[in-house]
Amino acid sequence: MNAPTPHIEFANPADAEKVLADIAARLRGGAVVPYLGPGLTELAKPAIPTSPEGLADFFATKAALPRRAKGNAWAAAQHIESHKHRSTVTAYMTEAFSPKVEPTALHRHLATLALPMIVDTWYDDAMRAALADTASWGEVQGITRAGIGEDRWYRFYDAAGAESDRATAEGWGTVLYKPHGSVAPAKNFLISDADYVEVLTEIDIQTPIPDIVKDRRTERSFLFIGCRFNDQLLRTYARQVTKRSAGNHFAVVEPSALSKNELRFLISQGLTPLAIPLERAAEILCA
Repeated sequence: MNAPTPHIEFANPADAEKVLADIAARLRGGAVVPYLGPGLTELAKPAIPTSPEGLADFFATKAALPRRAKGNAWAAAQHIESHKHRSTVTAYMTEAFSPKVEPTALHRHLATLALPMIVDTWYDDAMRAALADTASWGEVQGITRAGIGEDRWYRFYDAAGAESDRATAEGWGTVLYKPHGSVAPAKNFLISDADYVEVLTEIDIQTPIPDIVKDRRTERSFLFIGCRFNDQLLRTYARQVTKRSAGNHFAVVEPSALSKNELRFLISQGLTPLAIPLERAAEILCA
């Protein structure tokens, strides 16, 4: 027997917008961490993939993929890595994400707030570009451990893109956390199934999560914007990055697009869904 479809009561649009306006005020005070997904990048209408499915389609233009890898970016990258070379995956990712992405109004607004932390889960550099004129910030990125010969899960980069260290990062006013890596400044990409094997083995005990992220999430809420939770990997990262933070988190969602698994995730994590079109949500947050 099929499990019943989970049910969520969504607030009416006016009430949802009021809640988001309250969150915007808390965001300005540093009590909320924005957790950005590729949907926000998509608002800029960039010439790059703006979803894992779109990235899988890009890979399909570069290599013949088996049926199991079609539509799945991680399996597609693994197939290419296995049949060609890791350097080929990196080259394809660099090609996919090198086109310039103009930061959206929300990217630029967030950059002005001197937030303790911003989480950005896509591979573009729009948030880095928006932060360029910010006085004190730096970035920590997840890195692949495949073939690097180092016992490291992430690397630090300063505003100029030079590699930095944990001690220096403690003094940054804003930390940009890119858990899956980014095209800039050093082309770090977690993308293939192999990249995630060790991470997912350890992530429940938080080893791959940087200490500075653990520190700055404490007693703060998260706002998911431009995010989907339609894959177990995405749900796992959302769960583990927000672990041991404040208990009240929010997600801007499109109810008609939510899968059963996404509904279950929202319920299990106690996420308050705000059914507001993404462009409108961005306007409210920037007001």
